[in-house]
Amino acid sequence: MSAERDSAVGEQGSDGGRKTAGAARTAAAGTGASAASAKKAAPSKKAAARKPAAAKKAAARKSAAAKKAAAEKTPGATKPAAKKAPAKKTPANKTPANKTPSAKKAAPAKKASSAPLRKAPAPRKQVVAPKKATASVPAAPAKTVAAHPQGESRTALVRRARRINRELAEVYPYAHPELDFENPFQLVVATVLSAQTTDLRVNQTTPALFAKYPTPEDLAAANPEEVEEILRPTGFFRAKTKSVIGLSKALVEQFGGEVPGRLEDLVKLPGVGRKTAFVVLGNAFGRPGITVDTHFQRLVRRWKWTDETDPDKIEAAVGALFPKSDWTDLSHHVIWHGRRICHARKPACGACPIAPLCPAYGEGETDPEKAKKLLKYEKAGQPGQRLRPPQAYLDAGGRAAPPLGAG
Repeated sequence: MSAERDSAVGEQGSDGGRKTAGAARTAAAGTGASAASAKKAAPSKKAAARKPAAAKKAAARKSAAAKKAAAEKTPGATKPAAKKAPAKKTPANKTPANKTPSAKKAAPAKKASSAPLRKAPAPRKQVVAPKKATASVPAAPAKTVAAHPQGESRTALVRRARRINRELAEVYPYAHPELDFENPFQLVVATVLSAQTTDLRVNQTTPALFAKYPTPEDLAAANPEEVEEILRPTGFFRAKTKSVIGLSKALVEQFGGEVPGRLEDLVKLPGVGRKTAFVVLGNAFGRPGITVDTHFQRLVRRWKWTDETDPDKIEAAVGALFPKSDWTDLSHHVIWHGRRICHARKPACGACPIAPLCPAYGEGETDPEKAKKLLKYEKAGQPGQRLRPPQAYLDAGGRAAPPLGAG
């Protein structure tokens, strides 16, 4: 007991009694502090108990706020769900205000994904037809070689054209130029005069002309008024008088009074074109040429040898179908057939010997009896156009034409 007191006093007795009393208060204060801390410790346990509930409330609030924000950002939320259908009806260039940029990008992404499916057939349409069409163009003949209505190749056209010429050669074995002439000078003058009139009218007029002016020198020095009076029956007599006198002067001045035998020289003469030049070359000099007159043009288009209308192009197109050696006789065959059977206004289709080869069959009279009445010249038992025809024509039953003024 005393030892315990001594120790107690020893710890507290160094400062005297005041210190002991202060120590007692301090101790009492310490005891109160410990009691207060104990009290504080108790509420902390309660706070710890309350904290999970508060945390749950805060988490609930945050999740609610997050859902609300997500609802505002996401088109699939409950409120915008009602607006989802109208969003599809809105035009592509008008985006709803509640959509975010990501929503705007999402819509084009769907269109982009579907775009290749729509554009996929486009290349096929561009590749198939045009290439085949362009590839077939060079193989088909150009404008100058028109296809037969049933579809005719170039080879078939050549064969048909040459067969027509062979058939016409059998029908007109006596075919010849239907202008009376004795030399190249008379032939070139008669051919110039045959423009816009018949060969018969020219043949009836030239005997008087050549009797008075037999040479180029004579016609070059002739009185134009006298020549006009002779040529009056041929029509356009003033223009024709100027042409024949002019070409006579050109023959005298440039070619020594002789008719040249070259195409490039003949076409330089007044009133002489390619048609006249080929008539002279083919019949006076024996040089092949195609005579493209009105009959020739009409028939080759009816037969679908060419669709050209220009005489020079017709000449080139038809000439390509035949060997050059056939050109002069071909011209005679076609022209004779045009004058006798295949007329311009009413062809005698029912009496045509080449009807099975003609694409234009049926344009004229197809009844055989009625078609026979449309035939002309020797085919109808009538005189021909020449006053002095070749003997072969007379042997075949042809008749010479009457002179001017005769019945």
